[in-house]
Amino acid sequence: MTKLWPYFAFARKSFLGQSAYRFNHFIGILNTIFRIFIFWEIYRALYGGKTEVDGITLTMVTTNFIISLGLESVFFVNDYYLPSRIQNGSIATELLLPVNIHGRMLADNLGHTLFQLLFHFIPAVAVSMLFRKIMAPAGLSMLLLFILSALLGYGVLWTISFAVQMFSFWLINVWSIMTLKNVFVNVLSGAMMPLWFMPDWMKGVIRFTPFSSIYFTPIQIYLGQLSLSEILQEFMIQLFWIAALFSIGMLLWKKGQKKLVVQGG
Repeated sequence: MTKLWPYFAFARKSFLGQSAYRFNHFIGILNTIFRIFIFWEIYRALYGGKTEVDGITLTMVTTNFIISLGLESVFFVNDYYLPSRIQNGSIATELLLPVNIHGRMLADNLGHTLFQLLFHFIPAVAVSMLFRKIMAPAGLSMLLLFILSALLGYGVLWTISFAVQMFSFWLINVWSIMTLKNVFVNVLSGAMMPLWFMPDWMKGVIRFTPFSSIYFTPIQIYLGQLSLSEILQEFMIQLFWIAALFSIGMLLWKKGQKKLVVQGG
């Protein structure tokens, strides 16, 4: 337990640091609420007065994007934690600290994520639910499984960022690759458009990527669209991607350290 205490301290520092920017915090809540209402108007127009299209009701779609956008606001990942430290040379100091840098990266992100959950996700979703009807979870057990799947979804998102950050050992500027990564996450995770509306061939392709495990899998569990055996299978897929992406990141980390050159003094 004592070995974990420094990481709790880093997470606590990150959590408290967010409370210093209250204006940004309120703007973030408004931004999420506005995005939810804009998405609702778009889908209401696309449905053209219908309540159901191909078995997918407008209420299901509303539930999908309210929870997805809420989770997106919670799932904070600092894509530039490592790149910024490599560029300014502070990575040398980080490596000398008696803590694991990867654990520190995760702790810093988790502190921010916890703050977003308590003071961003809950208020934004609560306000949205006052004006837009969403479906209740398909039972208490599904709600608990949804929470577990959402935690694993965050793990998938974090390990994707972790692996991509390692390219900063070889690239001067990782902005372009991070932007490409974010485009794939937004489009293929179901955050922008529910994967129900994707063509069958696209669903098959997405199935072999980690992106649907981030948001769409938890949403399906919340709505009760998966059986217990299918949920177990999805959990295994999420765990597989976490392990695989973390292993890739660690492999790149070990190779990248051999190329690291820090100038200055």
